[in-house]
Amino acid sequence: MTYRKISESEISYTELMIPSYANFGGKVHGGILLSIMDKVAYVCASKHSDNYVVTVAVEGVEFLSPVEVGDLLTVNARVVFTGNTTMIVGMDVECYHTQTKTRRHTNSCFFTMAAKDQSGQLMQVPGLIITNKEELLQFNEGRHIREMSKRKRIVFEENEGTTNLQEIIDACSAEKCRIELQA
Repeated sequence: MTYRKISESEISYTELMIPSYANFGGKVHGGILLSIMDKVAYVCASKHSDNYVVTVAVEGVEFLSPVEVGDLLTVNARVVFTGNTTMIVGMDVECYHTQTKTRRHTNSCFFTMAAKDQSGQLMQVPGLIITNKEELLQFNEGRHIREMSKRKRIVFEENEGTTNLQEIIDACSAEKCRIELQA
């Protein structure tokens, strides 16, 4: 088993937010931001694994403040957790407004990436060398994210075969919906 320091694959990427990125509300479209974060996660994870990687999951993307056209968007990324074939990349995203010279945190998120060999088979990734308290805390957070993801899959698999309509109606009737099933 090989191990790498987190700093070996850590990256920072900055891009100018241009008018073609705007949505109908005049702010940068969330899909554009997700695409940029996916590319950054790819670079970070492929640097750590020295291989081709694919996106497995996206966790915890909550847009805290809008990104404006003209902002300089910076994504700081690092591998915070490694499994056998997967890596969790933690990202902090901030914007810098050049005219007001202000910075603001727009979101933090985690992308789970899997390494694949040339034939497309999953392959083992290097472990992490933890060198300070911050890295240890982030590794632990990544460990919790992996466990949450596993539990989420179990819940979905258990409920996948649920066909008892009365149970579903009872569970959903407390939510904000009106059930008008047609025969």
